[in-house]
Amino acid sequence: MNQLPSRGQSEELLLKYMKNPALLNHSRMVALAMEAYARTLQEDPELWYQAGLLHDLDWEMFPDEHPNKAVAEFLSEYPESLKNAILAHGPDRTGKQPETLIERYLFANDELSGFLNAVSLLRPTKFEGMEVKSVKKKLKDKNFAANVSREDIERGFELIHKTPDEHISFLITVFSKQS
Repeated sequence: MNQLPSRGQSEELLLKYMKNPALLNHSRMVALAMEAYARTLQEDPELWYQAGLLHDLDWEMFPDEHPNKAVAEFLSEYPESLKNAILAHGPDRTGKQPETLIERYLFANDELSGFLNAVSLLRPTKFEGMEVKSVKKKLKDKNFAANVSREDIERGFELIHKTPDEHISFLITVFSKQS
């Protein structure tokens, strides 16, 4: 079993392959969501944080090979559970379906975190005071954040056995503490 590198080492690795500020922000948001859920589920918060941080590691430089290239070439020193979670967040590209807790939560946090960020950009107070009902209303608007997969968000709710209200509310709370 491979040892988990330090958070600082993972941040350095991220910055080596990712330059886009929006993508860096997304990676850090997913990391925070994963860490928060790990704490509520008595899982390893550091492992979950780093899975979130590194889940899109190869997206900017190698979009056609994402996430396979990162797992095969850049994350060889990382634990299998982290690599499997990263593979499982892109099942259409990898063939790996999300099964374990960390895999299911990474899948569930990825698209919804991106969507919530898009909603926050429209608000002067960002996440502060954001309401679940307004997020759900935006989800129904297919023209808003059109690149975000509503199907993946719905599947995420099912994978972690949370209602939309529960999952959205939890993430709003996590992100409002950071903004």
